[in-house]
Amino acid sequence: MRLLILDVDGVLTDGRIVLSSDGGQIKFFDVRDGFGLVLARQAGLKTAIITAERSRIVTFRARRLKVDWVAQFARDKAKALRRCLAHFRIPAEEAAFVGDDLLDLPVLTRVGFSAAVASADPEVKRRVHYVSRLPGGRGAVREVIEFILTAQGSWPKILGRYLPHA
Repeated sequence: MRLLILDVDGVLTDGRIVLSSDGGQIKFFDVRDGFGLVLARQAGLKTAIITAERSRIVTFRARRLKVDWVAQFARDKAKALRRCLAHFRIPAEEAAFVGDDLLDLPVLTRVGFSAAVASADPEVKRRVHYVSRLPGGRGAVREVIEFILTAQGSWPKILGRYLPHA
């Protein structure tokens, strides 16, 4: 895999949206997932987000995590996937996607590696290569990243950066 693409609500967040009386939103992100994206970048993976919603929170989080490419308000996620792959000049077989709901199926069924979070819709879980043990917004993205890096043989080198040298 050369590219990791993520949905947001229900994947990078736990799916809850807290609305304030003035219409502001609060979403809950897990720092382990954020650090997972740092690890993915260290291993040479490009990162992207494809989400059906539009939110300043997503823009802020993506910038903070240095996500390489973002598509918000992508109601046609297959079209957004085509744009994303063209941007990176990567075939679908070299991309991974993590999703949780029916809107994600057009992407999950086209990429080389598809994953769903434990809290995903049952129809989604039946159609992916990997289902995380952890739910969305609670470390599932980090788990999928570690799975990919382990499968690619990158994990020992990444882990070695954080182990004390004897």
